Amino acid sequence: MTQSTPDTPRLVAIVTGASRGIGAQIARRLSRDGFAVVVNYASSAAEADALVAQLNAEGGQAIAIEADVANADEVRQLFEQTETQLGKVNVLVNNAGVMKALPLADTSDEQFDQAFNINTRGTFNTLREAGARMDDGGRIINFSTTALALNLPGYAIYNATKAAVEAFTHVFAKELRGRNITVNAVAPGPVATELFLQGKSEEQIQHFANMPPLQRLGQPEDIASVVSFLAGPDSGWVNGQVLRANGGLA
Repeated sequence: MTQSTPDTPRLVAIVTGASRGIGAQIARRLSRDGFAVVVNYASSAAEADALVAQLNAEGGQAIAIEADVANADEVRQLFEQTETQLGKVNVLVNNAGVMKALPLADTSDEQFDQAFNINTRGTFNTLREAGARMDDGGRIINFSTTALALNLPGYAIYNATKAAVEAFTHVFAKELRGRNITVNAVAPGPVATELFLQGKSEEQIQHFANMPPLQRLGQPEDIASVVSFLAGPDSGWVNGQVLRANGGLA
């Protein structure tokens, strides 16, 4: 993939769940990389609008589009609105997700459904739409988790949703043969975001921070840098892979 230049139209990237946390940092990084960025959100309209205003003030091109990735019709509209306002999609980042650590035996039907609807069905919906609409030569970056390699108690349902995403990644990369579209996944370790920190004691946070040999929590910028690589021209020979960005944790 050739990056945008001042003399060429901006390439277009959709980042799902981009109003805050890792998704917002990915949107900032891709904007700095020269992409026109769609900040997708499900409910955090004020945060999404503030991020878009920031990116545009910095000389970027960004819009916010509300869509629940678990809803196929809304995902279709997400792509349609993107094409109408910015052009064909070149990069899709499937960042939207939910995580709740809870023993499997204590998980309700509603919690199970929410996890699979957003993490797994949401990725399925966007991949299916991208397969039909994305320009050749594009980049798809899914999100898995290093928790898959750790098998920690309480993560059974979350891990199951992300194991499916990894399966999608490996197979979809082969199904797009002939279109020069790469499909990869990023599997972060613990990252200092609201999603991770919420409900944890300082002792628990320090425990996770000390687990990697680099002895710190990941930062959203760490993950955004990996996504930037996979979205850019230097990653053209990386396809169907899961990149575990975790500081050596697993």
